[in-house]
Amino acid sequence: MVGVKKTGEQIRQFILENVEKHSNDIAAFACEEFGISRQAVNRHIQKLVEQELLDVQGATRSRRYSLRPIVKWEHSFPLDKSIPEDVVWRDYVSPLLGKLPENVLDIWHYGVTEMFNNALDHSSGREALVSFNNYATKTEIRIIDDGEGIFKKIQHELGLHDERHSVLELAKGKLTTDPAHHSGEGIFFSSRLFDTFIVVSGSVHFSHNDDEGADWIVENETSQPGTTFIMSLANHATRTMREIFDKFTSGDDYGFTKTIVPVRLAQYGDDKLISRSQAKRLVVRFEKFKWVILDFTGVESIGQAFADEIFRVFSNQHPEVQLTAIDANEAVQQMINRAKS
Repeated sequence: MVGVKKTGEQIRQFILENVEKHSNDIAAFACEEFGISRQAVNRHIQKLVEQELLDVQGATRSRRYSLRPIVKWEHSFPLDKSIPEDVVWRDYVSPLLGKLPENVLDIWHYGVTEMFNNALDHSSGREALVSFNNYATKTEIRIIDDGEGIFKKIQHELGLHDERHSVLELAKGKLTTDPAHHSGEGIFFSSRLFDTFIVVSGSVHFSHNDDEGADWIVENETSQPGTTFIMSLANHATRTMREIFDKFTSGDDYGFTKTIVPVRLAQYGDDKLISRSQAKRLVVRFEKFKWVILDFTGVESIGQAFADEIFRVFSNQHPEVQLTAIDANEAVQQMINRAKS
């Protein structure tokens, strides 16, 4: 009987961990994984519904399942600096997380305080809503301010042509509109610490998904005021802050010396990466790093002028910066090799 119980727990845990990606076919997915009947899987799903760990919508073939929050909470805070970020963490958010592993709590401590501080110091807003949802397998926290909007603010401060250029700069790291008081590291490292990290502001939606190892820009049809940060992390994630920081820092002072730049963020819509002007936008602030890794995932082709501007012109002007291209297809790699030679 002990073995049967353990198998049942494994099946239910599998359902919880995969229901988001298989909301309308989780039963069939679990049947295939465990080699059991659909009727047996449905009993486990029904048990999770009864335990209030799953929500169900629709009937029969249109039925869809989703994780149901175990703990749900939200609270609005003034952005007049009467309540600093450490108080928001210590008195409000931390008690809700309970006894999660130390590495997970460390990541949440960093992310919540950095994003709330961003709202305090940069948003020019009046208040921020902190929303907390704890599920059986993960926790999601949103911080929503009513300020100017992060992408619009960066666009204005840096004199950029388009809000989407702000996302590219944000993805590089070391970006701040207030260098006297901020290092520009908080959003960059937060995006790498969480399973999913999303920023929505204006009509632009930026997301970093650890499962995909990718950054995305999505343009929304409607414009959203202020800035929304969405952070999601598995309750028993194994990554640590130390291992993430080690990937991008070096030296005794833990200097932020390395960055990974998703080249496709320089593409908008059906644009192709052809011109020198596109390349010049891409390499802005590269000189702040010792090592820049250019991730060409999702880039089908690049032009000769684009490659030349990066791998010959910029490299000759900044020999102290090491440029490395990764995940380039054959056509892209040929252009890079041509520029280097």
